[in-house]
Amino acid sequence: MSLPPALRASVTPPELELIACQELVEIIPLIAMEKTAFISGAYGPLRPPHRAQIPIWMAVNLKQKKKCHILAPAWLTVDYLQEKLVHETTQAEFTKLPFRFAEISRVLLDVASDDLQSPDKLRTLLKDLREARQAKARAGLESLEHSTLGLSNLSAMEINEIRPFFIKAMSVLGQLRPGE
Repeated sequence: MSLPPALRASVTPPELELIACQELVEIIPLIAMEKTAFISGAYGPLRPPHRAQIPIWMAVNLKQKKKCHILAPAWLTVDYLQEKLVHETTQAEFTKLPFRFAEISRVLLDVASDDLQSPDKLRTLLKDLREARQAKARAGLESLEHSTLGLSNLSAMEINEIRPFFIKAMSVLGQLRPGE
């Protein structure tokens, strides 16, 4: 059930996942299919064993019907995420990650974990990365000033999480400093 806009603090995580499912992912089709037109565009043709790029929503549908294998994006590997975790825990700034990495990784791990290398290790690394980034965001919000907030390289999910707090904090700061 959808809440009226006045009662919603922000976009829900499932809504963010739905938006992220418009991103393209590479698959190896197990069936042949002609080019198919959708509202969002035309995809295909699919010819096994040739790779194809299609939206995640379509890949998920085909995967659930056992008609394709989904290939992990370049950033959804143990080596890449370990490197980003080291950077995240040793550097002051946020490491650059795909804008919708949290949503895409969740969908792919839920639906196609059998197509990914070391899915349990990926889940652990993503959880550790998320916790490190949340700690940085909290530290950044503690030093919040009315004029600026420098939190670059945040993902869509992270922005969505801090938005309600940030809006309230900026409103209170605005009331405390009416002349600025």
